[in-house]
Amino acid sequence: MKVYKEILVAIDCSPVDQAIIEHVSALALQLGATLHLLHVVHSHTLDQERFLREQSLMTLDAYHQRLRAAGVEARVVIRSGEPEREILKEIEENRYDLLAMAIHGHRLPGRILFGSVSRALRQKATIPLLLIKPDR
Repeated sequence: MKVYKEILVAIDCSPVDQAIIEHVSALALQLGATLHLLHVVHSHTLDQERFLREQSLMTLDAYHQRLRAAGVEARVVIRSGEPEREILKEIEENRYDLLAMAIHGHRLPGRILFGSVSRALRQKATIPLLLIKPDR
């Protein structure tokens, strides 16, 4: 079995993040892995970019501090652009062993309206993908 040492964790700064953070922090402790918390700022204006980047930094910093307090090595990565494209670029540019993310579990109308980053990544990611569905 492959041992995961560098785990990229896609964070969307929503309530579903709690499920993936809990899961991968336990995994990282067991494996001695480093978590790389990635958030992709998806904006349409410079003002929106600044606001969303500031908000996401506060969220990621809180996760980072919580993980460090639990003994998990973690880093924060922020990119800007289309989430699917930027996650794939991050994987391509760095050496990750696993991509982990929570799924929203949209029903058909939501998938049609919002698309599915996880669905696209299932097809295009070049590393193993761990999808966690949060409890409702």
